[in-house]
Amino acid sequence: MSSAVQSPAKSGRPPTQNKALLAWVDECAALTQPDQVVWCDGSEEERHRLTEEAVAKGVLIPLNQQKLPGCYLHRSNPTDVARVEHLTFICTQKKEDAGPLNNWMDPKEAYPKLSALYKGAMKGRTMYVIPYVMGTIGSPFSKVGIELTDSVYVVLNMRIMTRMGRVALEQLGTSDDFNRGLHAVLDCNPERRFICHFPEDDTIWSVGSGYGGNALLGKKCFALRIGSWLGKTQGWMAEHMLILGVESPEGQTTYVAAAFPSACGKTNFAMMVPPPRFKGWKIWTVGDDIAWMHPGPDGRLWAINPEAGYFGVAPGTSVRSNPNAMASVLKDTIFTNVALTPDGDVWWEGKTDTPPDGLLDWQGRKWDPKSGEKAAHPNSRFTAPMTNNPALSKYADDAHGVPISAIIFGGRRSDTVPLVMQSFNWTHGVFMGATLGSETTAAATGKVGVVRRDPMAMLPFTGYDMGQYFQHWLDMQQLIESPPKIFQVNWFRKGKDGKFLWPGYGENMRVLKWIVARAHVKMSGQETVLGWVPKAEDFDLSDLDLTAETVNEATSVDEQAWKAELESQAEFFQKLQPTLPRALELQRQLLLARLTKA
Repeated sequence: MSSAVQSPAKSGRPPTQNKALLAWVDECAALTQPDQVVWCDGSEEERHRLTEEAVAKGVLIPLNQQKLPGCYLHRSNPTDVARVEHLTFICTQKKEDAGPLNNWMDPKEAYPKLSALYKGAMKGRTMYVIPYVMGTIGSPFSKVGIELTDSVYVVLNMRIMTRMGRVALEQLGTSDDFNRGLHAVLDCNPERRFICHFPEDDTIWSVGSGYGGNALLGKKCFALRIGSWLGKTQGWMAEHMLILGVESPEGQTTYVAAAFPSACGKTNFAMMVPPPRFKGWKIWTVGDDIAWMHPGPDGRLWAINPEAGYFGVAPGTSVRSNPNAMASVLKDTIFTNVALTPDGDVWWEGKTDTPPDGLLDWQGRKWDPKSGEKAAHPNSRFTAPMTNNPALSKYADDAHGVPISAIIFGGRRSDTVPLVMQSFNWTHGVFMGATLGSETTAAATGKVGVVRRDPMAMLPFTGYDMGQYFQHWLDMQQLIESPPKIFQVNWFRKGKDGKFLWPGYGENMRVLKWIVARAHVKMSGQETVLGWVPKAEDFDLSDLDLTAETVNEATSVDEQAWKAELESQAEFFQKLQPTLPRALELQRQLLLARLTKA
């Protein structure tokens, strides 16, 4: 079937003469056999047309256009509500290149297996060709991807999350350097669901899911799994990190990148509103989820946000916890699997203290508050344009990005890990990230409170062997003359009474201010055997019902607890043999020796 098939668009001819792209689209169309092929141009006219089509098919439900102009609700298949890590594969020729922490499939097995599922999968359907750019148009750091999909929901989400349409084709020109992404929903049967990455071919094949990270191939699939492989081979870094700017009252802005596993307040931190005490201080959001970082000509590490929107978790988001996120979803937003109010508004757990009456739950059923079931799915989402964010940095679209002065790793730990600690050097900082752990919560299956290692918050997203990934981090120091200072934070440490020692949310600005000052070598700290920590007097605690003793407890280092922590890290490191960098094991032994001597 030719990709020049007549489409509902004004022009039925492909808007490109790129021979490699046209041949690939024809090949995929011949395999999947769609009724028609539509090339997306990214225009407003197209958005309106496809939105009307999605509403007519019941894919989108219009919300109250007075309250939420341009906003729609989508309800996914109940078996298709989250990423499926156990069905996500790295397909490299050598199994060792995928590493022990990834699921591996031989490309010689994966291509035929998925081809059988794709065969005729789009009969009676439309194949949409989505040209998109991850990164700013024209940036030397951006990358072009093409996603072929039979889901209009995916098209409309990708329009929000990426720079999509003709601009991507113009940037690509006649080059064959583009990520090849093929996606088909099928019947959402989990038994026929695979998300396969072929980093050596710059290719992603996803079948059997219409959900977010499984279907919006520019996000985790390209920007992190394929991106991390490209970063390793090309000398840059694709990281699961937010990027924010901290502007002082004097007008100096310092940029920070931070990695947090799930349920650790990442989006809230990216869009933080400083407390009233910090008059004149401002937080600017560059990105809330992914950072592509490159060595700059000035010897610093520079970062861009490759995305154009936010794909955020709805539950727990409120005016109190994240007012900027709430402002971001007031228009042109797609909500997925949230609850619906009688007047066409949306609701989720945590949005307000009391749910409104007459809710329909995320599956469209009348919701009974006494049922014990959630009205919104725990992984319900919003897809919102980043331009809606009142705190959007003016450099969010800068072609060269922003210079990173500090990198922060944070996890959820009730004990052991201090509120904030600075590494001694780059290698020690990489060790902090490599051993990052977070305790399981009630939202996860299995025992609550177990520490799970999630190095650099990249465990599900590294597109190759984790030991090689650590080595790439260590090697990057040779490319960065002035590397960022590295810190570890923990908002979740508890006291002997079982209560949190630190209030969190906007009050994290007090910790961030110390981090920024340390990054510029303008603030004192206390050296411990494990790293630098602040003293209570290093924080501005005014207007905060918190004693110096409580803060000192939150920043204290329990040597016995840390001995156990370092010993437990050995078990994780053992899994990564034989590619674990020797420098990281030596770092672990050095810290353990210091504690033993102490």
